[in-house]
This record gives sequence, C-alpha cells and structure tokens, in this order.
Amino acid sequence: MSGRHNNKLPTNLPQLQNLIKRDARSYTEEFLQQYRHYQSNVQIFKHQPDKASKELSDLAMFLAQVGHCYVEQLSGFPQELTELLLTHHTVMDSDLRMTFCKALILLRNKDLINPTSLLELFFELLRCHDKLLRKTLYTHIVADIKNINAKHKNNKINTTLQNFMYTMLRDSNPIAAKISLDVMVELYKRNIWNDAKTVNVITTACFSKVTKILVAGLKFFLGHDEDEKKGSDSESEDDGPSARDLMVRYSTGKKSSKNKKKMEKAMKVLKKHKKKKRVEVFNFSAIHLVHDPQDFSEKLLKQLEDCKERFEVKIMMMELISRLVGIQELFLFNFYPFLQRFLQPHQREVTKILLCAAQSSHQLVPPEVIEPMIMTIANNFVTDRNSGEVMTVGINAIREVVARCPLAMTEDLLQDLTQYKTHKDKNVVMSARGLIQLFRDLNPQMLHRKDRGKPTESSKEAKIQDYGELQARDYIPGAEVLEVEKEEEDEEGWESASMSEDDDDDAEWVDVHHSSDEEQGDVAEKLQNLPVEERKAKAAAVSVSRLLTQDEFKKIRLAQMAKEVNSAPGKGQKRKNVDLDEEEEGSGELLTLSAIERLHKKPKSDKETRLATAMAGRTDRKEFVKKRSKLNPFASTSNKEKKRKKNFMMMRHSQNVRTKGKRSFREKQVAGLRSSVNLTRGLKIILS
Repeated sequence: MSGRHNNKLPTNLPQLQNLIKRDARSYTEEFLQQYRHYQSNVQIFKHQPDKASKELSDLAMFLAQVGHCYVEQLSGFPQELTELLLTHHTVMDSDLRMTFCKALILLRNKDLINPTSLLELFFELLRCHDKLLRKTLYTHIVADIKNINAKHKNNKINTTLQNFMYTMLRDSNPIAAKISLDVMVELYKRNIWNDAKTVNVITTACFSKVTKILVAGLKFFLGHDEDEKKGSDSESEDDGPSARDLMVRYSTGKKSSKNKKKMEKAMKVLKKHKKKKRVEVFNFSAIHLVHDPQDFSEKLLKQLEDCKERFEVKIMMMELISRLVGIQELFLFNFYPFLQRFLQPHQREVTKILLCAAQSSHQLVPPEVIEPMIMTIANNFVTDRNSGEVMTVGINAIREVVARCPLAMTEDLLQDLTQYKTHKDKNVVMSARGLIQLFRDLNPQMLHRKDRGKPTESSKEAKIQDYGELQARDYIPGAEVLEVEKEEEDEEGWESASMSEDDDDDAEWVDVHHSSDEEQGDVAEKLQNLPVEERKAKAAAVSVSRLLTQDEFKKIRLAQMAKEVNSAPGKGQKRKNVDLDEEEEGSGELLTLSAIERLHKKPKSDKETRLATAMAGRTDRKEFVKKRSKLNPFASTSNKEKKRKKNFMMMRHSQNVRTKGKRSFREKQVAGLRSSVNLTRGLKIILS
C-alpha cells in the first residue's frame, strides 16, 4: 500500500485516466475524489464566469474521457455542461468554452448524449464571435449527421433537425443562419439530406435580406455535382452502334476515297447521336425538387426587378430564373422584356445575359414572346458597325434561342442572317454557316435554294411542329428496317436452297457471299424506294407484333443515323461537308457559355500583348550568356573592349585599318609578288 500512497494520482490526471480505462473498478475512489474536485471548481466558476480556469478545463476533459467507465456516477455531467454553456457562453473564456464543447463532442462519440439536444446547443453556440469555435462545431455537426445516417436513414432525427434548421435560417443572427445554410448544402452534396424538403428549405435563403445568405442560396442552385458529371460521361456499349461497328462495316468493302469519306461522315453523325441519346444525369437535380417552381421563379423575378444588390448578384439571379424557366418549361413572359433592356454590346457581362436569354427559351413559349428578343439581338449585335466578335456572339445567341424555339424565327430574318456566310470575318462566316446547318435539319424550306444543300433522308422528313402541336406516334420510327431485312434474308435463303437443289447431281458446294456493306446497301435502297405510307405501315406492324431486342433497337438506330448520311433519292447536286461536331453542342438541358462565345479564329493580339509575350520569353536569357570575369573587378576596360561599345560610324575608319592587318597568307603572298614585279619593271626602266 505504500507504493499506492506514494504515487501522484491526485495531481497526474493523464496517468489516472490510463489506469481507469484499464481497471475502472479498482480506481473508483480516486475518480470520485476528482469528481468532487470538479464540482467545487464549478461552483467557483459560477461566481466568476468570465475568468479562465485551467484546472476546470483539465477536470472536464478527464471526466469526458472516462465517462463510459462510470455511466451512473456521471449521468448528470452532460446536462451540467450543457447548462453552463447555455447560460454563460457569451461571457466565458474562449479556451474554456472550447474545452466544454470538445468534452461534449467526446461524450457524443461515445453515445452518451442525445444527438438532437446536443446539435440544438451547438446551433445556439454558433452565435458566438469565435471563428475557431464555429469551424469546430460546423465540422462536428456535418460528421455527426453523416454518422447518424451511415447505415440507414434516420427519418425521425432528420425531421427534427431539419425543422430546427428551418427556424435557424430565419434567425436574426446572420452568422448562425449562414452556417445553418452551409450545413444543409454540405449534407445535400454528400447525398445525406438530398430530399425535396431540404431543397425547399434552401429556397427560402434566396429571398434573404443578408447578401451572403442570398449568394450562398443562389450558388447552391447554380452549382453541380462533379461525381454525377463524371458518371454521365461514361457510356455503355449497349446504347447503340459503336465506332468499331462502323469501322468494320466500311472496312469490308472496297478501299476507296469515297468510302473513307463516308466512314468519316458516319463517325461524325455517330458522335452527334451519342450526345443526343446519352442517358441524362441531371447535375441540377435540386431544381427538379422544387415543389412550386412557377411561384419560385415569379418571386425571384419580382425580387430581381426591385433588387439593389451588386450587378454580379443580379446576374446570378438571372441565371437561376433562366434555368428554372428552361428546365421546368415555365411561363414567365415578363422575363424576356426584362432581359431586352440589357441586350447591348457595351453591357457588362453581356454574354451571360445572352446565355440567360437562350436558356430561358423553350418550345412551349409562344413565338410572339420570343420574336422581339431575337430582333433586339439582331439589331444591336448583328450589324456591320460592330466588330466581328460582337456579330459572332449575336448570331450564336440567335442560333441557340431558335434551336429551342424554332417558330420564333421569321423567314426574312433568317435569309438576312444567312447572307453573312460571305462576310470578311471568319468567325462571322462560321456562325452564319452554323445557323444554316441548324435549319437544314429543322426546316430547309425556310432557306434559299442554294443554302439548302444536298438533301438527306432526315432533312427531307424534317418539319417544325406548329405551336401547341404534339406528335405522338403509335409506332417506333425506323422499325421498318427489321421487316425489310427479314424479307431480304428470306429471299437469300430461298435462292440458296434452289441453287443447292439444282446442283445436287453434281455434288458440288456453291458459296454465296455478301459483304455486310453490300447487304446494308441493298436494305437502304429498298427503304428509299418504299413509299412513306408503306414504311409507316411496316414500322407499325413490327412495333405491335412483338417485343424488340437490344440488337434490333441497335439496327433501328443505325438505320436512323444512316438517314443523315444518305442523300435523298433523285437528288444529285453537290453539297459542302459541314463539321457535325459543332452541331447541337448546347441543345441539352443546360447551355454552356462556350456555345455563345465560340470563336473559330483567334483574334489578333495588340502591341502591348505581343510585347508582353516577347518580354516573358526573355526572363532567363542571362543564364546562357558567357560570363567573363576579371582578375581585378575594379580594373578598367581595355581599348579593344571600348571599341566594341562605340558607334560604328565613329569606328569605321579604324575598323578598315584594323581589318587590313588581318590578311590571309595567300593575300600577303600575292601582294608581295606584285611589289616584286613592280620593282623589276622600275629597274629595267632605269637601266634602259
């Protein structure tokens, strides 16, 4: 016992903590002694709550560390810490307050505290002007809710916490409200609280009077999930014909430049269809979870019209309204005249405003609502008094608007815009060609005859539906290719059977070989020769008779893609190849800014830019210069070195003299020979 009494357990809390965790029953007396010591320090603290107490901090952490060993004795310890924080958190020492919070986090990790009461306390503590404390509490709140929903969704606790956070968003303290919003956004991004209730609670932040909360709410709806974006890029092989199928098909035929061009064009069509047919993974799923998007957009527009925030915040509100209108196909007719006021080339961030104009257009908006906006863009941007970049942006914006609402384009305006295909600026030319190519697919009849080009089967079938018209088919378009292929196979089988019967006496095999390219060509010819009504009847018969397999759907898609490559029957005029990679870039759910700002030719740099580029390449040139060191750094330079630095005109005479002494051996030999000849002649003259 002497060794037991000689230890320093009453003052060495880490040692006592280690021993208690090993054998709690043997050290109950020492624990109770420290617990009584803690209670006496608490009474002292209550009299002077603003005073720092290192001893109380150590005792609180000690009790939190061994709390799972003495659950009965410490049953009131968490509640006591909670009451101390609620009562004195505004005046108590920051280190002591942080220690109490860490002690409660430790007890929560050991499942000794109810999560609801602790999170409510922590949200209350977010009002403290202590940045480190707020960061610690934020991290714990997110991690704790994640752990609660790790195995399964705990709807009871989630509902309680969501209701509490809804009240916190309307709190008078902007810091607490902002952190509450950050917690919900983070939990949504981590797919923990990704339900409609969370999204609709966050919508209230878009109407906050506090700018930081308003911007955070707008960024939430304008942001996207990178993981979903990566997932949407991956495509399965069963979605349709692959590039390998096309290469095999065209490689089995004759190797010619014509077939090579066909294959390249088919690959471009395939790439375009991959963009169209890709399974949509909505990166902006939060917009789809809004309960009443029409009311939400109307309130946002009213707030935008009366908004006195910075212009950057107004742009964000425009982008959110345009995405709501475009994705949900809402009716917000007042939004388009509001945008028209900003559609000027000198307007700041005008490309983003043009993006909003294109994003908010859809086929359910009446054409007479969109048409004035298109005319404003054409009158303000697409004029010869503007630069080529401004005209390019204007034509690109009109193209994206019309791609979503084709009826808004008039035939006169379209023919005026197509005249810019011969403009001196290449960017304007390519933008005008892109508009021409769009209407070759939508409605070639609106173009001049010379701009329609060589019609394909798909362009011949192209038609813009009238406003309000819905084309609902009772068959699968292109399914007639299965019926034609079946007839082709039956004919080939009958021919091979008849040939085998005729040659049975000779007992010889007859090989009938058709390349895949030839077979596809025969089927395509038969399909072209079929009348439209008969093709529809065959497609309806195939669609109703049975369920189609994935391979059959693959054949149908391949035949539909071939319509964009194969020219229409009876048409032989030539047509320029248009790069199909640039088509339909922004026709998805979300339009990117690159579709508006697309420049095919890099603009020339001004003198300052070129000079800066040149100087940037000269930064390290001194490293490659030969360094000449003197024995005496204070010695003067020689006359030879001074001559190098003088002007050439000053040293021209001396240079000639100097170079005279640098004659070669041959030159000296010739000069000596001449002087000897002259000397001989002189002697002869004298002697004569």
